[in-house]
Amino acid sequence: MDEKHAEKLDFSGTRFLQSAETVNQCPPDDADEVAFVGRSNAGKSSAINTLTDQPKLARTSKTPGRTQLLNFFQVAEGKYLVDLPGFGFAKVPPHVKAKWEKQLEAYLRERKSLRGLVLLMDCRHPLKDFDRQMIAWCGQAEMPVHLLLTKCDKLKSGARKKVLLETRRELVGYGDLISIQLFSALKGDGAGELKGRLQSWLCDPEAREPSETGA
Repeated sequence: MDEKHAEKLDFSGTRFLQSAETVNQCPPDDADEVAFVGRSNAGKSSAINTLTDQPKLARTSKTPGRTQLLNFFQVAEGKYLVDLPGFGFAKVPPHVKAKWEKQLEAYLRERKSLRGLVLLMDCRHPLKDFDRQMIAWCGQAEMPVHLLLTKCDKLKSGARKKVLLETRRELVGYGDLISIQLFSALKGDGAGELKGRLQSWLCDPEAREPSETGA
């Protein structure tokens, strides 16, 4: 195994790097990065905080504020996590939402450093319209996507497994492009599996195989 593939990331050392209002303000497009995207109540910031074991790394405020920006976190040199603006419940004017959507689309289409997308969905309300749009885009762009069914601590074991099975079954047509797992930021359930997925994308960008819970 070469040195690049042997690299082991320490997510606990992740630090905030910068925010960008537009794609042009993002760090140089010559690295490896994974973006987190989802509805504004899906728990993106909480997932990043759990992943890095830093409760205050990504802001979890429900107000728009910093969520209007593309937020970059550096895991290691040239290895980034990107917290994209949340969608769905942000109480902002239509022209602001339109601006977010324009920058999100530009980031997804233009960013050469992007190795994979983590799409977060509340496990009690999976596959809403926005989620399906993102999955369809990933399919067309052949972009690997890892689905995090968040807040799984809110459901009993049987209900969790049912949601996972039904979601996997509905997306089976995407084959190896999609992997799926349950996740709880509150209890840390699934954090190890998420780290493994990010490790493969950030240190082995050619990796496309899903985990055992993949679709």
